[in-house]
Amino acid sequence: MNSRSRADSQGSLDEPDDEVMPYSDDETDAELEDELDQSVDQLPEPETRPAPAVEAGWSVRANDREYCKRPEFQKKVFLCIKKSRYSGNAIKTYKYNVLTFLPLNLYEQFKRAANLYFLCLLVLQIIPQISTLPWYTTLVPLVLVLGITAIKDLVDDLARHRMDKEINNRKCDVLLNGRFVETRWMNLQVGDVVRLHKNDFIPADIMLLSTSNPNSLCYVETAELDGETNLKFKMGLKVTDERLQEEQQLSQFNALVMCEEPNNRLDKFVGTMIWESQSYALDLDNMLLRGCKVRNTDICHGLVIFAGNDTKIMRNGGKTRFKRTRIDKLMNYMVYTIFVLLVLLCAGLAIGHTYWYESIGSKAWYLIDGLDYTSSYRGFLSFWGYIIILNTMVPISLYVSVEVIRLGQSKFINWDLQMYYADKDTPAKSRTTTLNEQLGQIEYIFSDKTGTLTQNIMAFKKCTISGRTYGEPTTADGVSLDRGKPVDFSWNKYADRKFQFEDHFLISCIRSKKDPQVLEFFKLLSLCHTVMVEEKEGELVYQAASPDEGALVTAARNFGFVFLSRTQDTITIQEMDKPQTYTMLALLDFNSDRKRMSIILKFPDGRIRLYCKGADTVIYQRLSPQSKNKENTQEALDIFANETLRTLCLCYKDISQEEFDRWSRKHQTAAVSMVDRERELDEVYEEIEKDLLLIGATAIEDKLQDGVPETIAKLAKADIKIWVLTGDKKETAENIGYSCQLLTDDMKIHYGEDVNVQLRNRQTQRRTDPQSRNKKQKESFFNEPGKNALIITGGWLNEILYEKKKKRRRLRLKKLRLRQNNQQSSSSTAPDSSQPVDDWEKEKRQEDFVDMACECSAVICCRVTPKQKANVVSLVKKYKKAVTLSIGDGANDVNMIKTADIGVGISGQEGMQAVMSSDYAFAQFCFLQRLLLVHGRWSYIRMCKFLRYFFYKNFAFTLVHFWFSFFNGFSAQTAYEDWFITLYNVCYSSLPVLLVGLLDQDVNDKLSLRFPKLYLPGQQGALFNYRNFFISLFHGIFTSLMIFFIPYGAFLQTMGQDGEAPSDYQSFAVVAASSLIITVNLQISLNTSYWTFVNFFAVLGSIALYFGIMFDIHSAGIHVIFPNTFTFTGAASNALRQPYLWLTIILTVGVCLLPVICIQFLYQTIYPSVGDKVQRNRKKYELEDEEDERKKRKPTFQRGGRSRRSAYAFSHSRGYADLIASGRSIRQRPRVRPELRDSIREVPHAENI
Repeated sequence: MNSRSRADSQGSLDEPDDEVMPYSDDETDAELEDELDQSVDQLPEPETRPAPAVEAGWSVRANDREYCKRPEFQKKVFLCIKKSRYSGNAIKTYKYNVLTFLPLNLYEQFKRAANLYFLCLLVLQIIPQISTLPWYTTLVPLVLVLGITAIKDLVDDLARHRMDKEINNRKCDVLLNGRFVETRWMNLQVGDVVRLHKNDFIPADIMLLSTSNPNSLCYVETAELDGETNLKFKMGLKVTDERLQEEQQLSQFNALVMCEEPNNRLDKFVGTMIWESQSYALDLDNMLLRGCKVRNTDICHGLVIFAGNDTKIMRNGGKTRFKRTRIDKLMNYMVYTIFVLLVLLCAGLAIGHTYWYESIGSKAWYLIDGLDYTSSYRGFLSFWGYIIILNTMVPISLYVSVEVIRLGQSKFINWDLQMYYADKDTPAKSRTTTLNEQLGQIEYIFSDKTGTLTQNIMAFKKCTISGRTYGEPTTADGVSLDRGKPVDFSWNKYADRKFQFEDHFLISCIRSKKDPQVLEFFKLLSLCHTVMVEEKEGELVYQAASPDEGALVTAARNFGFVFLSRTQDTITIQEMDKPQTYTMLALLDFNSDRKRMSIILKFPDGRIRLYCKGADTVIYQRLSPQSKNKENTQEALDIFANETLRTLCLCYKDISQEEFDRWSRKHQTAAVSMVDRERELDEVYEEIEKDLLLIGATAIEDKLQDGVPETIAKLAKADIKIWVLTGDKKETAENIGYSCQLLTDDMKIHYGEDVNVQLRNRQTQRRTDPQSRNKKQKESFFNEPGKNALIITGGWLNEILYEKKKKRRRLRLKKLRLRQNNQQSSSSTAPDSSQPVDDWEKEKRQEDFVDMACECSAVICCRVTPKQKANVVSLVKKYKKAVTLSIGDGANDVNMIKTADIGVGISGQEGMQAVMSSDYAFAQFCFLQRLLLVHGRWSYIRMCKFLRYFFYKNFAFTLVHFWFSFFNGFSAQTAYEDWFITLYNVCYSSLPVLLVGLLDQDVNDKLSLRFPKLYLPGQQGALFNYRNFFISLFHGIFTSLMIFFIPYGAFLQTMGQDGEAPSDYQSFAVVAASSLIITVNLQISLNTSYWTFVNFFAVLGSIALYFGIMFDIHSAGIHVIFPNTFTFTGAASNALRQPYLWLTIILTVGVCLLPVICIQFLYQTIYPSVGDKVQRNRKKYELEDEEDERKKRKPTFQRGGRSRRSAYAFSHSRGYADLIASGRSIRQRPRVRPELRDSIREVPHAENI
């Protein structure tokens, strides 16, 4: 596919700039009015009037804390209570404090329907007239559940408190009373002057005043903001740099700064500083934002403009959301369903009692209780009595068990050694215990790129020079090897010891100096760049505008061409132990349109030469017809691209003095042009950058984390769609997409302009079809066969989704309404298809985009803001009702992580904000497959099996009371002994199902990873839904029928061996209870897939425990001590000594279990699931050799495939050319000292911060 021309950043709204990260959600009113006047339509307004001047909404007085406390800066909080609109610098991410913990936590817990239900039940049990069970049988479990959940929430919130405390108590220097004193971040206020040192985090959004560097230059690392680890420079105003260096000068600084109000726009800042009656313009280059880190700058001073929650990083953070799983929500609806069934049952039984008492009860002399109640009132009391008796249909022990199971699953994740990253001593961490089963239902993954998929480490891998490719393992004679050994660079005292290269032949060519093109190649790399260098403690420190640039200069250094120093007009390098200084005549920097950079140098012998490096698509258009090796280099570029390496072409051109003089005059004229200066400079650059001679090309590897392609492939087989959301440039993101095999050559890629056209066509079609609003069936966007992929930038995303601030939409719609008459009168003019007519159309446009994206096999959103990342996640959740997971490693991913159903933080190179906001954290992306396909799937299966069984066993237990009521006059009498009812869910049936919820697994972890299709039932919600719920209900009804009516039938007209009739109420209760306990414990045995000694012991132990406790509480001794509490004296021993009753128990258990065994056998034989098939062949799979599965298949080169080149040139940001040319960053001409240390150190682009 041919490369597409880049959209013009100055064009219309329909052509957003792919290189610009859009922040369109916090424009000022003035910006909105100006834009809307131009973009809505060009129809005349009814009345024209001059726009009122817009006052700055934020003002700060330096060194004046009282200024912000003035009455005009107060805002009303509640009634007459006011506080300053300026936030303090303390941040708060926790949910509770000492006073709010109890009420807030209880409020959150009672939002769960079951907890509220049991609270109401407790109130009913306190009323004597209707209480059929003691009140403590409900109070104790309820307090236990609330207490366990509250302790868990408290532990989680204490961790947030500790993190907040650690951040708020960081130290920095603040100017107070004329001198700098150390203070905590939390005590900083707007208007304070602060002093920062190298490697300090920036505590607030501050305006840079001065630094120890020349011209107040300050280097910052912005990884926490935008994920980019290359250094950026900021600069103070000239007036503050010259006059605010000393402590006394800073203490007398009293300027007034007027600027925009706090917002989340990371790319923009507009303000004015008024000092001594002079106004100075401020922009983003003068601002140091919170979350960044000071690098390579010893000291800097700044004025706090925004603090705490007003800072841009906090504005981008998003709110902490209370996350709940699908199963939680489903359980709430099922509780409602059970409650409705319960009310209907109790109402029916109450009506039955009313009629029974009217016709029978009131006429039986032995039933007279002396209470003068009417039959209707007795029915009313019976209703509430049955509410209490049948409450075990939703036992509170269910929620205790669920919390225990979730806690256990979280511990298993924490203890998993296969998710432990030894290099950084980082284990996996489950930071929540409420979302484990949701890990088994993920449908969409939203991943950051930088630091999540990649390591942020650029490595020089290969190159092609004069048509020959270097980089494969070879000997010094050029003989290829299957396995090579690293080159020994000990001959080069400046070599980077970490640099790895296995082509010994290239080294021999350089050292022998036989091939001048090879020497020219590396000389170009050491000269043509904007890397800056400074001497620190005897070492040279490089500061590169991008990690790619640093990798190329480092490679040249290792091969003997060492960049030593530069001044405003010279560059000094060491060529094979010989220093050389070149005069720099011009530096033509990168930009997004040129995709190349050039430097014009004057050699010591007087020659003038232009060196150029850039994307092959632009370099090949400018090559001389006499240039050699174009075809061979092109083939090498294709091979490099298929290996997903980032490529760059190198070329040169000799220039005569006369030609340069003519060009230089044109360049000077364009450089001082006041109108369209950039376009004129580009035209001048074009004149000189032609007839170039090709030398070769470089290939750089942006290293992926280990196992990323394999992980993505596995997750794709599990039908999980992966979207990459990154702030990086389009070509960089696309190249990584190919590297990690998210994109493949057989995919058709659709870009923003394609998507916009298709969505407009769909919108126009909808407008022309008046019936479209009622259509529910959706048409496919991609009718042609084959895989599709979507790559869209943040600018296009805004235009496609109309993602503007609400007030912008409100103003636009207001103008549309004002001009509605004019538009209607101009009937020949079609409505603008690029704008929404109403909110419904906007929503349909968003839904269309989500539908289109979800039809694609891969989606990459690049140059997106943190807020846009969260918006994309929200759209998928809203329109697809899908379970989403976000994974990232930086502060720019926090909003996305909070928005998704599951948030995963990578404890990587960009700090700990993502980890602290996440639900799960680990060190490598490849652990995600184990988290989802093993732990997530197991957790989901276990929880579903647990819930299905729990509902079944409680329906079977409770509904026996219902059948019994037909034989006791609907009098709310229990079918069992009270203590059996109390201990049933606590002791007799809890442990086996709890162990299934903790330990059960259908297949082991290796088979779970080997067969990703096993994950599909979780995505479909197939194992727990209303269908399964009603199956459990009917299974419970069947079991309760058998447990009641088989003993009932057996007890009719029977005689024991001793001649006594065993058919009394207490004996019946013992037989029914014994049958129930044996049945439900054997039923869980049928549902257990993974047997251990613990499971075996739990099943037999629960049955044995039942009989042991029953004989104790039916003994005469305990009846003597508590005669009113234990009334079943001798019932167990009397009943269970009858063989006839043992046969009844065996018959009941058999009739209950036999149909289940038959149905399971037939179902697994006729309709086996994927899991059944894998289980059936489990032994065979476990014995198979899986070595072939682990081997990585190298991608084969296909001619004619899509070329993926020059990601470096495409993605490279503008360098330091302006800075170098101005001389602002250079104090004096550096001298190369012979006593420099043996190694030149390159600044690491990211550290573990």
